Formats: sequence, C-alpha cells, structure tokens
Amino acid sequence: MDLNARELPSKSALEREAAVTVPVYPQLNIDPLRAVGCEILTRDGRTILDLYGGHAVAALGYSHPGLYDAISTQSRNLLFQSNAVALDIRAAAAEALVAVAPKSLTRVFFVNSGAEANENALRVACRATGRSKILAITHSFHGRTAAAAAVTWKAANSWYGFPRTPFDVDFIPRNDSNAARRMIDDSVAAVIFEPVQGVAGAFDLEADFVSALRAACSQNGALLIADEVQSGMGRSGRFFASQVFDLEPDLLTSAKSLGGGFPCGALLCSETLGASLHNGDLGSTFGGGPVAAAAIVAVIDAIKQEKLLENVRQREAEIRSTCLVGPVKKIQGMGLLLGLVCDKPAREVHAQLLEHDILTGVSAASNVLRLLPPLVLQSGHVSRLAVALADMICAE
Repeated sequence: MDLNARELPSKSALEREAAVTVPVYPQLNIDPLRAVGCEILTRDGRTILDLYGGHAVAALGYSHPGLYDAISTQSRNLLFQSNAVALDIRAAAAEALVAVAPKSLTRVFFVNSGAEANENALRVACRATGRSKILAITHSFHGRTAAAAAVTWKAANSWYGFPRTPFDVDFIPRNDSNAARRMIDDSVAAVIFEPVQGVAGAFDLEADFVSALRAACSQNGALLIADEVQSGMGRSGRFFASQVFDLEPDLLTSAKSLGGGFPCGALLCSETLGASLHNGDLGSTFGGGPVAAAAIVAVIDAIKQEKLLENVRQREAEIRSTCLVGPVKKIQGMGLLLGLVCDKPAREVHAQLLEHDILTGVSAASNVLRLLPPLVLQSGHVSRLAVALADMICAE
C-alpha cells in the first residue's frame, strides 16, 4: 500500500508513542513516512538528509533494492529456523563475514545485537583464560546488558542498575600506552576497546596505543576484543577499523550496519578460541536466523559490488576538506564515523542543522557533533552539509 495514499492517524507518532511506551528515549519531532537513499520523507512534507543513519545502522541507506530483495525472498522461502538445523544461508553469511574480517578471525557466532555480541565476547574471554578481570578504555561504550555495561565508562555512576558487576573492571586511560603496559598483567582476562570511540564523539585511538594493547595482551596471555559494532562493516573505509591498524584481535564484535537495518550481530573469534567452545557453551534463539543471514550476505555483496569502501574514503576526504567551516574547528574519527568538534554546544549545532533539514547526532562529548551517514553518501550531500555549516556564521 502507498504510504502517501493511505489515511494517516490524526495524532503524530511522537504523540502516540508518548502515550503508551516507556519514556526512556529523547525523541525528535520528526514523523517519517518513508526513506530512500540518504533521505527521509516526513509526514509534513520535509525531505531530511540523514547523516546519522539510525545510530550507524543504515549502511546501504534506505530502500536499497538488493537488501530489500534479499530480505523479501528469504522471508517468503523460510522466515525462521533455529540453530538446531544447519542452513545454507547461515553458512553463506558466516563465510562472507570471515572472508572480509581480519585474518586471525575464522569462526563466527551469530547473535541479535552489539550488546549481545560484546556480552558473549567477554564470556568467552573469562572462560578461555580462567581469569576474572576485564580492562576497558576510558570514555568507552559497549552496551547496556550486564557485562557490556560493566565495561562502559561511567555507567556504574548513572544507569547501570545492577547491584554488582559480573567481574572486576578497570579502565585504561585512552591513548596512554604506558598505562596500558602497566595495567595489562597476568590477572587480566581481556581488554575490550573500540578502534574509534563512537559515543565518545568519534574519538580515534592512536596507532601506537592500539599496538601497545596488542603487545601487552599477547605478552600476558590476555585476549584482545575489538568492539567494531559502530566502526565495522565498511564505516572506516575498510571492512573493519582493525584492518586500518593492521591489527589481529582475538575476538571482534559486529552489529549495527551488519544487516543494513535488519537486527543482527556477530562475534568473530580465532580458530583456537572457536575450538575451545562446545555444545551449549553459547546460545541464541534468533541469532543467525535465515532472514538476518540473508541481510548480512546482501550488505557485504553491496559493499563489494558498489565499491562502497572507496566511496567512504572519498566522502571522508570531502568532509574534511569542506566542512571545517562555521562552528566546526576540528574533525576527528575515521571514514564515515566522524566527530565535528565545535566551538559551541553540539546540541545547538544539531538543532540548527535540523532547521536546514539535515539530521546529525550528538555525543557524550558536549561539543562534538557525530556523523554516521549511510555508506552510499554522495558529494552533493556533503556540499549541502558544508553550506549549512557555513551559513551558521552568516546567521549569527
């Protein structure tokens, strides 16, 4: 049915949700009807350029024909079957993922979200090492489940909610290689880190620091977990940001862009770790479902066939060369996971851009605006952002 032709409710989605859902999400006054490419068409006739991609989820943009067809076809053929049955499409998704991942990662465990992937990575690390201490990096974000939230910076001081953490936790100051070498010892099960800290404002870690993490983990028998829930699946200009660092992690987590909008996640691990796990050690009812697997295959195929890694690198270069204007004084991050460091509160810049029908994101850093656009972003979209940022000076 044509969404524009059907009779619309008298109340907005914002009003209807406010009446019946738990009020835990700050929501924008935008009422989407449909979306195509990088643009959202709203109920009141606006065409909004989406540079936030639904929290970095919409890798291929909206209404991508290959992704739509894969999901539609698989839904008609086999909507669901559990992991008690082997599926060609699940095997194809795992094969495709391993083929584009760092070479050390040869085994896949499918889940439903980034938090679930991180939860299981931490579980595997504790089981494999027999140790009970996890190190994370200051300013990190890894999810809202018990273990993932335990290694999220300052979660314990605000929203954690559980009476205790499932293991001992400490935080390495970001980009402090000496601290990393000092803190990673034979009591540590694993170090979990984001190659680019997304929620922290697309803060990119230094190569020397990442190398120090790898070396210290190897020296002390600890495992290195790369959380690529936000930075992975092409967003860095490589399939995974770990590859930018020439890094071989022991475990890697992926979600968000992995299914292009269909909920799914994955934990990748080394052959040795995979061989240490047996029947019943891990489990997920919906993880690796056939429709999710079909979406993963379609996303990887599109990234390859449409040369989206190259597109990401080109658009990053354009953003860096044209968008250092108006309130933007610095650009950090990698690929299309970028933070625009502003000379005023990012929420003010966010609101002003939305008046220009451009949707961006804020971050935990009050002066950093986040860009997480679809990987199909085009030059014209970047120009539109640059013009809007430049216009902020004129408006003042």
